[in-house]
Amino acid sequence: MAGAMAATVLGLCIALAQGGPPLARLPVTAFTLSWTHSVERVRWQEAWSIGNDHLLHAGLARISGSGAGMEPPDDARLIDGHWVYTPAIGPLDALTLANSTNTPPHRICVAGGVCDSLDALAPAARGQPVRLYPCDIAALPDHDGQPVATAGEPVG
Repeated sequence: MAGAMAATVLGLCIALAQGGPPLARLPVTAFTLSWTHSVERVRWQEAWSIGNDHLLHAGLARISGSGAGMEPPDDARLIDGHWVYTPAIGPLDALTLANSTNTPPHRICVAGGVCDSLDALAPAARGQPVRLYPCDIAALPDHDGQPVATAGEPVG
């Protein structure tokens, strides 16, 4: 049908923080981001969702320790050895990750327990800051003819 508009399909895009097209796109509206703190070497996890407002919304966060700028907030509860809390931040248009080579890569987990490292999802970004942001994944072409990753399917 001529003139019909394509449906919006929200997902998560991964791009270099300095700009450019997405290196990967995930067909998800909820994910868990985890990483190892660069100084304390403890695991940090945050749940995120993409709202109908096309913004990222923080869910529960878990820290397996404290110290060096990662003290849990006053309302955090100690559950099974982890400080659990909901970050006191409003919706965000993007998250920027340092993506340092001095720590293991960030991991992104989606529904069904499928997890991939940022290195597997966007290998060209290793050692460079990246930006995670909601996007219409149906409208995005592949990056320079290269395949674009989906969860559990690393770009290779």
